[in-house]
Amino acid sequence: MVITTRRGAGPVHGMRRGVVAVLTASAMGSCALLAAQPAAAAVSGDPWVSEPGDGVYRFTVPNSAVLDAVGTAPATVRVEGNFGPGHDSSLLSLDRNGTNWVATLGPLEPGQYHFQYEATIAGSEEEIQFGNPDAPQAVTSQPNLSTFFVDGAEADWMSDVEGGGELSTLTYRSNAAHAERSAQVWTPPGYDAARADAYPVLYLLADSGQSYKEWTELGRASQILDNLAIDGEIEPMVVVMADGETSKVKQEILNNLAPAVRADYNVSSDAADQAIAGIGRGATQALELLVSDTGKFSSVGSFSGTFTGKISNGKAKQINSRTDLVRIYTGNVTDHSYNDNVALTAELDKAGVEFESDGSNPDHGDVWETWQEALRDFSTRIFQDAGDHGMSEGHVALATEHVLPEPGTTPTPWIEENGVVTFETTKFPDAKNVNVWANWGPSGNWLRIPMVREGDRWTLTVGALQGGSYYYRLTGDRVDAKDEGNPTVVNSEPNWSTFYVDGEGLRAEFTKDVAPEQRGDVAVMEYDSISGAKRQAYVWTPPNYDANRAEPYPVLYLQHGGGQTWSDWIQVGRAAQILDNHHARGTIADMVVVMGNGNGVDFPREITEAITTTAEAQFNVSSDGAHRAVAGLSMGSGHALSTLWAHPGEFGYVGAFSAFGNVPANADVQAINEGTKLLSIYTGDFQDFTYQNTLSLVGSLKNRGVNHEFNPEIPGPHSWDVWQKALIDFLPKLFTVD
Repeated sequence: MVITTRRGAGPVHGMRRGVVAVLTASAMGSCALLAAQPAAAAVSGDPWVSEPGDGVYRFTVPNSAVLDAVGTAPATVRVEGNFGPGHDSSLLSLDRNGTNWVATLGPLEPGQYHFQYEATIAGSEEEIQFGNPDAPQAVTSQPNLSTFFVDGAEADWMSDVEGGGELSTLTYRSNAAHAERSAQVWTPPGYDAARADAYPVLYLLADSGQSYKEWTELGRASQILDNLAIDGEIEPMVVVMADGETSKVKQEILNNLAPAVRADYNVSSDAADQAIAGIGRGATQALELLVSDTGKFSSVGSFSGTFTGKISNGKAKQINSRTDLVRIYTGNVTDHSYNDNVALTAELDKAGVEFESDGSNPDHGDVWETWQEALRDFSTRIFQDAGDHGMSEGHVALATEHVLPEPGTTPTPWIEENGVVTFETTKFPDAKNVNVWANWGPSGNWLRIPMVREGDRWTLTVGALQGGSYYYRLTGDRVDAKDEGNPTVVNSEPNWSTFYVDGEGLRAEFTKDVAPEQRGDVAVMEYDSISGAKRQAYVWTPPNYDANRAEPYPVLYLQHGGGQTWSDWIQVGRAAQILDNHHARGTIADMVVVMGNGNGVDFPREITEAITTTAEAQFNVSSDGAHRAVAGLSMGSGHALSTLWAHPGEFGYVGAFSAFGNVPANADVQAINEGTKLLSIYTGDFQDFTYQNTLSLVGSLKNRGVNHEFNPEIPGPHSWDVWQKALIDFLPKLFTVD
C-alpha cells in the first residue's frame, strides 16, 4: 500500500470495570451510560444550520439556493466539513425533502467545526462548492466556509470567556512582498501600552494557502490565549499572527513585521522576549530562522513543519547557547509531515541540538485540532519556566518512519494499532470521484471521505478511529461497489464490508474478539418456514454448552430489521462477539440465542410453529415461557411485539429496539402483564426515523397499563451503533427472575 495524499486541513483542500458497573446498574433500569449526552452548542449566524438537540445539528439548504449556486438541478448535495474521524474532512449527504435538502448529524464532540456545501452535477460528475450567501463570512481565505463551536468540558480551554484580551489588526509595509500587509495582534487582559517593562512577543505564522486571520477564524487562537491568560498559565505577552507568504522570510519577519509591531505595541526588542512558531510552511520558516538567525528568538515552535537543511555541530552549539526552547509538534501518521518530523528530530539529535519533542498527537493529523493543542502547550512554555519538559499526556514518541505495506499485498483495509486505517482499490479506473462511505461519523452517522488516485489505485488513510465495529462501501461517481480486497461478507448488503478497530468504549469492549477458548459456537440451523421454503438461522451456544444437560437452556430469539436477514446480527451487529464478551465477564446467564429469518411471513406463527419448534428439536433449549425471550430491531421489534400481543406468556422477556406499533385494541393486557417478566424498549435519539413511533408505542403502553421499561435514548440514528448498545444493555436483564 501507499500513504494517501490527503485533502488537507480544511474542507476544500480502566473501562472494563466501568462497563460491568453500568450493565449491573442497567439491569435495575438506570442505563446511566446510554443516557449520556454532550453539552449544548451555540450555532453560528448561518440560517441553514440549526441545533434541534444537544450537540445534534441539522443542515437545511433551500433547493432554490442550490440552483442559484450551481446553475442546474444537482445529482447530489452534501455538506463538507471536519466531521470525520480525527476531525478529517468528510461529506454528509443531504436528502431532498420538499423544497429543501436536509441532513442531521451528531451528537458532535465539543470543539470548533467548519463546513461548506457541495453539489455534484449529473453526467459530468463536476463538484461545485458553495456557501450560504446570507451567512456572515467566517474564513477570509475560504469564503464558502461557515463555522460553529460546540461547547463542552473537553473544549473549555478554547471557549469564549469574559475578561479576555483584545484582538486588533496591524497594517504594515512589506518590502519583501512590495505591498501593504496585515497581521492580527492579540494583547493580553490588562495590556498597558505605557508599562515600563515591555511585553514579550510571540509570532505565529500561517501555512501556505492560509491567511493571517485563520489562527483566529479556524484555530480559535484568541479564545485559547484568553483562557490561558485568565487562568494564569501564560506569561502576559503580545501574540502576532502573520502571513508568511514569501520566500524572503528573514526580510519579512525581522526587517518588516517586527519593527512595525514594536512601533505600534509595547513589546520588547530583547531576544529573550521573542518567540516564533508556525504551521506547516510557517513552521519551516521558524526553523529556518532558528538556523539562519540564531539567537533572534529565544523560543521556536514547529507545528507539522519540515526542515531539510543540515545543521553543523558548531551551529548546534550556537543554537543551544542562544535559544531557550526548541519544541517540535506533529499529528499522528496521517499528518503529511509525520515522516519529515521523524527525520527532523533525528537530524537535531545527530547535530546535538537541544530540543523537546511533543511526540505525535495520536488523535489527529494535520488539522486544526492538532495545532490548537500545540499552541496551548507551546504558549505555556515560553517566557517562563515550564517545569515539565516531556510530551503532552497520551502523545507517542516519534521513533521510526511510518511505512505501509506495498500496494496489493494485504487485505483491506489495513488497520494499525493506533486506530489509523488505510483503504485501497483498483476499481473505478475512469472515475472522477471515489469515496469510502462508512458509519464512522458521530454516533454511527454515515459519512463519505474522498479517496485519492495513486497510480492505478485509489487510496485513503484516515484516523484515528474510535474503537468499535465499522461497515462501509465504496462509491465511484455515485456508483456503489464492494471492496473486493476485504473478505468479509454481508448477505443482505452485497456492497458492504466490515472491519473492527480495537480501542476503549462500550462498543469496542463488547464487539471485540475474545480468546478462542472463551468463544461460543455459531451454527446454522435449517428449518421449514410456514411459507413452505427452507430457511436458515444462526444459533449461538455458550462455550460450556451441554446438549445433554438435564435443565434446558433459556433461549433468546433475536430478530433483524427490514431489508436485512437472518445473518445480519452476526455479520454486521457482531452479536456473537457481544455474547462472548458478556459470557467471559459473567454478566449474562448461560443461554442460547437463535437468529431467524423474519422476512415475508406472519411472524407470530413463524416463530411459534417453525423457529421455536426446530430450535427445541435440535438444541437443548427451554419451551417454558419463563425461560424464553424474543427481541428485535426495527421490523424485528414489531415482530417481537406482535408475538407478545398474540401469545402472552409464551416469551417472558421481550426487547424492542427502534420500536414501533401500538398496543392492539384486542390485546389481553392482564395476560401480558402476568406472563411477561420484562418488556424493555430502546430507541436512538430523534435522528432515528422510528423515534416518534417509539414514543407513540410507549404512550400506548402507558395508556393501556402494559408493564414496561423505557430506557433512556441512545444517541444516534437508526443504525447498528444504536442496536449494538441496546443489545449490550438488554442481555444482562434476561432470565434473572425465577
